[in-house]
Amino acid sequence: MNYLTEISAILGIPIWLLLIIFVWSAVWKLLALWKSARRKNVVWFIILAIINTVGVLEILYIYIFSEIKYDKKPEEVKRKVNRR
Repeated sequence: MNYLTEISAILGIPIWLLLIIFVWSAVWKLLALWKSARRKNVVWFIILAIINTVGVLEILYIYIFSEIKYDKKPEEVKRKVNRR
């Protein structure tokens, strides 16, 4: 627990906030990884596993990028994105 104290002191935030950020990030990362694995999106799985954005990229993947059908013609993809 000493390293958490050092990290929170360096960042200037309390330990409880650091733990909340960690849990928040872990939950979204696991959900996004699960969804990308189920959809067989290997590239997205690797990107989500490597890059840590405190849940931002994961939330975008779950609600936006995973809904786009990449096997369709570009016009159909554009129409689906523009409907949102």
